[in-house]
Amino acid sequence: MANNICVCARFRHVDDAEPICITRSDSQTFTLKDDKDEQYMFSFDKVFYEDSQQADVYEFLARPIVGDTIKAINGTIITYGQTGAGKTYTMEVMCILGNTIFQKQLFQMKSIFDILVQGVNILETDDCKKGLLPRVVDELFEAIKLSGEATAYTIKLSMVEIYMERVRDLFDLSKDNIQIKEQKGHGILLSGVTEISISDGEEALKSLCSGIANRAVGETRMNMGSSRSHCIYIFTVEKEVTNEKRMSSGKLVLVDLAGSEKVEKTGAEGRVLEEAKAINKSLSVLGNVINALTSSQQGKAYHIPYRDSKLTRILQDALGGSSQTALLCCCSPSICNLSESLSTLRFGARAKHIKALSPKEDRKQETSIENDVNLKIVDRILKKLREKLDVETMNMLVMDGVFSSSSSSIEEEEEEEEEVNLITLETISSWKEATEKLVKTIIEIRSEKKIVKDEYEVMMEEYRVMKQVTRIKLIRQRKVYLFLGLTFGVLASTCFFLPILLRFS
Repeated sequence: MANNICVCARFRHVDDAEPICITRSDSQTFTLKDDKDEQYMFSFDKVFYEDSQQADVYEFLARPIVGDTIKAINGTIITYGQTGAGKTYTMEVMCILGNTIFQKQLFQMKSIFDILVQGVNILETDDCKKGLLPRVVDELFEAIKLSGEATAYTIKLSMVEIYMERVRDLFDLSKDNIQIKEQKGHGILLSGVTEISISDGEEALKSLCSGIANRAVGETRMNMGSSRSHCIYIFTVEKEVTNEKRMSSGKLVLVDLAGSEKVEKTGAEGRVLEEAKAINKSLSVLGNVINALTSSQQGKAYHIPYRDSKLTRILQDALGGSSQTALLCCCSPSICNLSESLSTLRFGARAKHIKALSPKEDRKQETSIENDVNLKIVDRILKKLREKLDVETMNMLVMDGVFSSSSSSIEEEEEEEEEVNLITLETISSWKEATEKLVKTIIEIRSEKKIVKDEYEVMMEEYRVMKQVTRIKLIRQRKVYLFLGLTFGVLASTCFFLPILLRFS
């Protein structure tokens, strides 16, 4: 059975004096009201309001997917929303431009969402402020501890960013243009990406810190440490049952999307402006993919433009494949960010209609496709055999060769077997003869093609020579005409001036 993508909304904290545009209904529904008193009602799998905790988001949104990853089921978690809406805070923890924020400075901030930027010092963040990443790490290694000695786990971590439509390896900055490939049975792969084997939670967090410090960031009016790229964290969990000698793997992908931006609000210019254009373009393609997926699932035939962007190409399995997918729409409840929040929520509402195949259903579909292909091949072979066998042979097969009763004598069976062998030899001989004729015809066609090609080259060479000769003739004619013109001019001048000179002399 197909499952809908799990879609949730989260609203960042704002000052008490700041007017807001949302009205709570329950834990799944709320109403957004614009400045013209027009109301929009939205309903999601879960709504996390301003007073929600990081643990609440993890427990509902991420924990089921992490548990499935341990069971070798792929999962993807995506954070989406405008810049400064809390995506990186939800995904990571509090940080600022790659440097550690001291606790004293943290408590001086009016809002914990005022520091939604990269360069996380995950190791120094208290439990209540932990984002999805450190909680995922804790959950993975806790599950491994409880698994027992009969099962061996290996966890590998990769980390890339999509910056200006180039996939960059954040563990090896020399790999700044990683290619995206698709492999049957494995889905979308990043060719040559660095994979770090991690043995415990602390090592994983240190690796994450080093990768996050390499992310592209920039300052805008709305965010002093704005993400200038889409960041993708990939955990590959390999499971081996030692007694059964059986291995399986699950992949967990966390995607921290760069925020959509309005230039008039962010004040972006120069390099930051070009980055904003690339971000908005990739998010626009993501919206097109969502629209195409929901339209095609309603019975309309639409091309899904996964290849229009590196982001959508990497997310192809998450959006249209068998991966368990969760989308968190991060918004600001402030009235001044109404249009951006409305756009984000509409995106989430569309994404909620996407149906992802369950892993079993996906495997059944692949098996069904393979069976269909095999049946078509068998049908094609039988059709060719029928064409080769004439009416008399068919009658012989029916009467004597194939449909003999179970009470036939040994002699009759031997005769039938000889006849079948004879028919088989005749058929093989016919096929061989037909193949030889086909090969001979191909050789003749190739020979004729070569002759035609040689003749064409000769004609082209003659044409070039004639063209050159004609050009030379035209040049000579021009010279003759020029010489005759000059001679005529001299004679005319002589005839005109000669009487005058004779008169004066």
